[in-house]
Amino acid sequence: MPTPPRRTSGSPQRSPQPSRGGARPVAPVRRRRPRWAMRAVTTLSVVVLASAGIGHAVVTSLDAKIARVDPFRDMKNRPQGGHGMNVLLVGTDGRDRITAQERRKYRLGGAPCHCTDTIMLVHISEDRERASVVSLPRDSYAEVPAADERPAHPIKINAAYAEGGPRLTVRTVEHMTHVKIDHYLEVDFTSFMKTVDVLGGVRICTSAPLKDSYTGLDLPAGDHKLMGGEALQFVRARHIDGDADLGRVQRQQRFMAALIERATSSGILLNPIRFRDVTRAVLGSVRADKGFGTGELLDLGRAMRNFSPSSSEFATVPIGELGYLVKGIGSTVKWDTARAERLFRALREDRPLAAHRTKRKAVTVEVAPQQIRVQVENGTHRTGLGKRADAALAAVGFRTTGQPVDAADRSVKRTVVAHDPGWDRSAKSLAAALPGSELRAVKGLGPTLKVIVGTDFGTVRKVRAEDPTRETVVLRGDEAGCA
Repeated sequence: MPTPPRRTSGSPQRSPQPSRGGARPVAPVRRRRPRWAMRAVTTLSVVVLASAGIGHAVVTSLDAKIARVDPFRDMKNRPQGGHGMNVLLVGTDGRDRITAQERRKYRLGGAPCHCTDTIMLVHISEDRERASVVSLPRDSYAEVPAADERPAHPIKINAAYAEGGPRLTVRTVEHMTHVKIDHYLEVDFTSFMKTVDVLGGVRICTSAPLKDSYTGLDLPAGDHKLMGGEALQFVRARHIDGDADLGRVQRQQRFMAALIERATSSGILLNPIRFRDVTRAVLGSVRADKGFGTGELLDLGRAMRNFSPSSSEFATVPIGELGYLVKGIGSTVKWDTARAERLFRALREDRPLAAHRTKRKAVTVEVAPQQIRVQVENGTHRTGLGKRADAALAAVGFRTTGQPVDAADRSVKRTVVAHDPGWDRSAKSLAAALPGSELRAVKGLGPTLKVIVGTDFGTVRKVRAEDPTRETVVLRGDEAGCA
């Protein structure tokens, strides 16, 4: 935090000092006076509050409202601290304080899993001018470090909370990212809804209709103002586009960008009363580490004043393999280790993600994936492989049917791209996204291409016909409008 400007103190002068042009207290002379030190801290707090446009009386009582956890207790062998501030923000599926009516309306009647529904690593730059948010998909394959009498073992990252609470969650994230966590914030469904409501709703834009029977989300294409319950449906939806959790992560990032835009453009941070209402609503239903108090809250408030949508950036951990099967755990999301390390190194070194991201250029093809319709068939006996391939192809832009089926032949080893001879250019573009696949001409197949997934299926490569150097790893906050 920048050093506040010196100001004249109103404290009693027990030992007169030279005026030095303005009766300013001299710190070295007063160090041995605890009462004076306390007054100096108070003076600094007032200066910081004044610079943030927030009245001191508004926030002095907020510490007592925060429920406390101790995620850093007895932690050893932690990563080395870097510059800036790293906050682990987790969203749990806690729903104890949600009313019966809200449970029915927003489809929250199921039993909670007592795990983390959302995990985000938030980095606030040292100059407090930039926020970088990295989402960690909840099904990420993770390795829990050994501790006490518990040996190291594999796990889905969201299950670390159920196994060992905030402490094991922090340990696992630090072990996977090598980023030292400075603070921990835990938000449940109730606090999320309250935050959106007290902000007066958040506007989002959808380029296509969004409907999810599991959460009850039903939005037509266009602009929408979402209040708390609808916003919760939006960020929880996983059954919209066949992209499951990765699609949901992108929607969460777009919503968070819109939330930042709402908070920074509405004057809330400059209005002491509105700021009080927002912080009371949020802090009254979150849990945080013992070190996150009024000072940190003010630091974030002051940083938020400097943010603009374009100074916030969002990214997802680079994925190496979807549907990575682990015995005893099931299907997981495996990170691309090398690219993930470069991403987290940028956080450790306090560098913008957009300026130092890995350039993974899409392969140039003749026909854009958005123009190619695809039917996926599972040519193996691996349950769910067709669905995974369909989702992966849809994620890079192909117009899949969203309804994969089983192939007549279930012993396919090499993935096949079947196509009508009249659509050979489209077939080559699709095959480029499936490294190692075999092209097979089938007369009379028509405009819909067919992918018969074999046992060799691994990942889908990003392809693009226009502007092949465009990079979409990082989403800036001002890109949260209609796609």
